[in-house]
Amino acid sequence: RSLDDSGSGVKIVNSGRGQEITGVTLPEKGKIRGWAFGEGRTVACANVDGKYLAVDGRCPRCGFDLFKGKLLDDAEVWGPEPHVSCPTCAATYSLKTGKFGPEYKATGLAGFVNTWAKTATIGNGSKNVLAFVITRDEETGKVYYRER
Repeated sequence: RSLDDSGSGVKIVNSGRGQEITGVTLPEKGKIRGWAFGEGRTVACANVDGKYLAVDGRCPRCGFDLFKGKLLDDAEVWGPEPHVSCPTCAATYSLKTGKFGPEYKATGLAGFVNTWAKTATIGNGSKNVLAFVITRDEETGKVYYRER
């Protein structure tokens, strides 16, 4: 069964359910996990209220791992779509659409590092990331992904 109820506009990576991912563990509620598979593909997958949302695992601004970032799911601050913040440069991305979002404001040492990291970019800081639909077959336990 699909763990994400939004099936409209989905681009399939592989026919059927999508590409099977082996050897991964789905994240616990409120957590983010990183997966590396295929030819250099990394994905940041989050469990938001029992739904699995995933985006490309690499920040397009600084190149750091988004799965090491912070899950931002306060609807009053971030809107209806949960975001992930890059732990290095503070760029945020919607976990549902992959769209670049408002910057995460960190304080203290983390804020200093975020400010410094913005000057050491590798790409376009406002570029979107790919978003993925994650499904799990209840009978077999197999996990699949497909591009949104």
